[in-house]
Amino acid sequence: MAPKLQECKLAFIGGGNMAGAIIGGLLAKGTPKTNIHVAEPWDVNRDKMAALGVNVTTSNSEAALTADVVFLSVKPQVAKTVCQELGAAWAEQGKAPLFISIAAGITMDTLRGWSAPAKPRVVRVMPNTPALLGEGASGVFAGDDVGEAERELVSSLLGSVSRATEWVDKEELIDVVTGLSGSGPAYFFAMVEHLTEAGVSLGLTREQATRLAKQTAFGAGKMLVESSDEPAQLRKNVTSPNGTTEAALKSFEASGFKEIVDKAVRAATSRGEELGKTLGKL
Repeated sequence: MAPKLQECKLAFIGGGNMAGAIIGGLLAKGTPKTNIHVAEPWDVNRDKMAALGVNVTTSNSEAALTADVVFLSVKPQVAKTVCQELGAAWAEQGKAPLFISIAAGITMDTLRGWSAPAKPRVVRVMPNTPALLGEGASGVFAGDDVGEAERELVSSLLGSVSRATEWVDKEELIDVVTGLSGSGPAYFFAMVEHLTEAGVSLGLTREQATRLAKQTAFGAGKMLVESSDEPAQLRKNVTSPNGTTEAALKSFEASGFKEIVDKAVRAATSRGEELGKTLGKL
């Protein structure tokens, strides 16, 4: 049986921004600082984690051996070495914790292979950067050996930073989540960039255009989250016949906006698949 969230001993292998976001969210929800260990080789990140009051170390195995749940939050390029170290330590100990990977592209089979001879129960998570503000969206996939109580624990852990946590029933759908919400914030940032430039080119100061574009994106996002209407209906609500919004949307349509977005999400999804295959061959 999985422990309750407040009693769960957690280890983070890697203390970067995403690990920091999850840890900050957990602390805000009342998780005891003494229950969290972070292994981080880089002094700057380790100092940031220490400032939160959690336990810090440079040793991956030291952080992971007493944990109920271990988060793999390192760069994909070093994940193999880390998994091999952890797998050897868990095998010697005779048991392995629940192993949550937030490393993009690395498949469950690859993670298990790297962690041999230990056999950790693996969960793959794709969060996104708004988790830094407690406004994240996460996709999750778990192996058949992960029980219902552990799934609920994972949902609770992610709930500290994600407003939307979506479980998918096929591992390949994690790559789709990567293309949609994992990379998605950058799409909206790019949109605000271009809105700002358009406003400047038509006579607004950069400061004015930036403030207006940012607040428009924020306000529209809040309406999307808080309204019971579908996005299509919200769009229709602000589109008067033969009005200014309709003129803009027709321009989008003429430029193939739908196809542009579709291609972008597919490109990011495909890149996630490619990364998984490449990393799996290391």
